[in-house]
Amino acid sequence: MKDPYEVLGVNKNASMDEIRAAYKEQVKKYHPDKYQNNPLSSLAEEKMQEINEAYDYLSKNHSGGGGGYSGSGSTGYSPELQQVRQMMNAGNIFGAESALNKCSARNAEWYFLSGMISYRKGWYDDAVNKMQTAVSMEPNNAEYRQGLNAVMGTGGMYRNASYGQGYNSREDMACKLCQAYLCFDCLCDCI
Repeated sequence: MKDPYEVLGVNKNASMDEIRAAYKEQVKKYHPDKYQNNPLSSLAEEKMQEINEAYDYLSKNHSGGGGGYSGSGSTGYSPELQQVRQMMNAGNIFGAESALNKCSARNAEWYFLSGMISYRKGWYDDAVNKMQTAVSMEPNNAEYRQGLNAVMGTGGMYRNASYGQGYNSREDMACKLCQAYLCFDCLCDCI
C-alpha cells in the first residue's frame, strides 16, 4: 500500500477532520458510479480501493502528529482476502468465491467480500445480509457502509418489483388467491 497520507493528499500532521474531508473529496472525485460505461471505470475502481484502504488505515492508526505509517504494505487484512479482492477486480468472480470459501477467518472483510460476490452474481438479498453483517462488525468502515448503501439502492428496484404484488410485500398473490378460494369453498357448499 502506498503512503496513506499521500493517497489522500494530506500532510502527516493533519487532524482526523482534515483526513475525513480529504477522503470525502477523493470519493466524490473517483467514485465508480461517475465512470459507468467509461473506459476509465476500472481505473476509478482501483483508485477507490486505494483511497478506502488509506482511509481505513488512517482511521485505525492516525496519531495526529507525525504519522505512524510504516510503509510495510499491509492493510490489516489477510493475504488470502487481498487475493480475493484482486480476483474480483480482475473479473474472476467464481475464482474469488472459491478462494473466499477456503478462508478460515470469518471477519468483517470476509462478509463484505462475500456480499460483493453475491451482488455481482445478482443475489441482492444475500448481498445485503452479508454486507449488513460486515457493517455491524465494523461500523466505522466507510467502504463497507458505502457498499451496503450501493447494493441496497441497486437491488431495491428488483426486490420491489418482485415482492410488491401481494397483500404483504413478502407473500405471493397466487397463494392468497388459493387461500381465499379454499376458505370460500369451506363456507359455501355451492361451489
